[in-house]
Amino acid sequence: MDSYKHKGLRSKLTATVKAKGITDKKVLNAINLLPRHLFLDKAFEEWSYKDQAFPIGEGQTISQPYTVAFQTELLELNPNDKVLEIGTGSGYQACILSLLCKRVYSIERQRQLFLKTSDLLRQIGYGSIRTLFGDGYKGAPRFAPFDKILITAGASSIPQDLIDQLKIGGYLVLPLGEGDSKTMTRITKTSEDQIKREVFGEFRFVPFLEGTS
Repeated sequence: MDSYKHKGLRSKLTATVKAKGITDKKVLNAINLLPRHLFLDKAFEEWSYKDQAFPIGEGQTISQPYTVAFQTELLELNPNDKVLEIGTGSGYQACILSLLCKRVYSIERQRQLFLKTSDLLRQIGYGSIRTLFGDGYKGAPRFAPFDKILITAGASSIPQDLIDQLKIGGYLVLPLGEGDSKTMTRITKTSEDQIKREVFGEFRFVPFLEGTS
């Protein structure tokens, strides 16, 4: 499942991500450890270790490795963190998170993608990730509060339900704004009714949609 060739390509990818500015050694190590080719159909394996996003069906993409690393670094994960990911997609980002923290919950709104990815995660040994089918805008109140929340799609506003499910002192990282280009944003919940906002450059993402399909 993971050959010397794959490991060599992954090492080069990790070096590329590092050269673009990722400095967190734990994040870089996770990128280097996780076989990205397992998250793409075998016919597209050659694309696995390019620093590019790639379509995975259902109108979704597996995110560019640099973007995955960038968002993960902004979360400043601790080993005991409980994290909610909005937008399971291929499962790649969820697995990166699971290498860095204790508990990962991940919501997917596309039923077929949810079923496919949930099965894949079990097959490749990441069955401890709790996958949920549902509306990401509503979060996962049953499992709240969360230390960190990550949105992996471009949002035009900050869902209040997700702020409510975040611990005080916790981070919500999301691409935010109108139009195709979004501003990577980190929200810190400073009290029950106050937040602090930081911005970290422009990125492109598929849109963050409400409901399920």
